[in-house]
Amino acid sequence: MRVLVVAATDAEIADIAPESGDVDFLVTGVGMVATAAQTARALARTRYHLALNVGVCGSFDRTLPPGSVVHVVTDRIAELGAEDGDGFLTLDELALPGEPVFVNAAPPPNAALLRLPAVSGITVNTVHGSERSIEAVVRRFAPQVESMEGAAFMYACLINGVSFAQVRAVSNLVERRNRGAWRMSEAIDNLGRAALSILECI
Repeated sequence: MRVLVVAATDAEIADIAPESGDVDFLVTGVGMVATAAQTARALARTRYHLALNVGVCGSFDRTLPPGSVVHVVTDRIAELGAEDGDGFLTLDELALPGEPVFVNAAPPPNAALLRLPAVSGITVNTVHGSERSIEAVVRRFAPQVESMEGAAFMYACLINGVSFAQVRAVSNLVERRNRGAWRMSEAIDNLGRAALSILECI
């Protein structure tokens, strides 16, 4: 089975070195534009049986503390829409075409993946860091985690008809920026172990 492992940065895949030679790695760069373009190009060039996106994320859900590893099964681009005063209008509310929500309706039947909590996420260009914006996005979409790449990866897989999974480790709670409370090393370590377990179960 040929597998593509996608990450935004080298650090997020540094601990993943499966013995199988059927695993390719793609480092896209940070952000949804880079991720969408690079992933779509890779999937168009090579037929993969599975694409696995690994990375870190922030958590809105206090039951998912830093260090937790999750399987993001629904994701959306949170800023895709229009401001209306202090309100926000989604594509649906604007009567515009587009894919507001990306759903992994048929994740791979992988035992290690099934052990991870299934969560909903949002993908953003600017990570949240103020009480006002956090309250607004939680009220609007009730996300559990946020990243800068997830929905873009999912969309590339969906339009290419490739089985996929988005796996993320929580590096921090979503709050006013507080790098002292981040646990990036623990998140990366746990992410690597989870990804290797998933690859070994293929």
